[in-house]
Amino acid sequence: MLIGIPALLGPDLLATLRAMGHGDEIALVDGNYPAEEQAKRLIRADGHQLIPVLDAILSVLPVDDAVPEALFRASVKGNPSIADPVHHEIEAICAKHAPGRKVVALAGADFYARVKSAHAIVATSEPRLYANIIIRKGVIYPPETKTP
Repeated sequence: MLIGIPALLGPDLLATLRAMGHGDEIALVDGNYPAEEQAKRLIRADGHQLIPVLDAILSVLPVDDAVPEALFRASVKGNPSIADPVHHEIEAICAKHAPGRKVVALAGADFYARVKSAHAIVATSEPRLYANIIIRKGVIYPPETKTP
């Protein structure tokens, strides 16, 4: 246990988040996602649903503010215009930690391709379908620098 670090973030996940560089992406996926097959680096978050894991990660990981889009979610049946309740929950958590940043819905093939190229995949036990998000890591600015 560490002060100020959510207990949900285990040593492997913390090490991965710390090792990621600016622009690297991490995917958080539901329990049905073929994470083992697609991951360069796989972190298991068995027994945890996606929303608490997302909340914990975004409490320590900066979202990239140097690009117009840095948060991406899966789509229902590959259709970006459809949002399930879990997508609204994802958007609420992202708005809490990265105000003003939009969560972009990607079509199925585009989402899968982006996950495959991610630095790491966190496999949760989330039972809801299409409960997947990709986060692009940003930077932590030095105290003397004004953030954009």
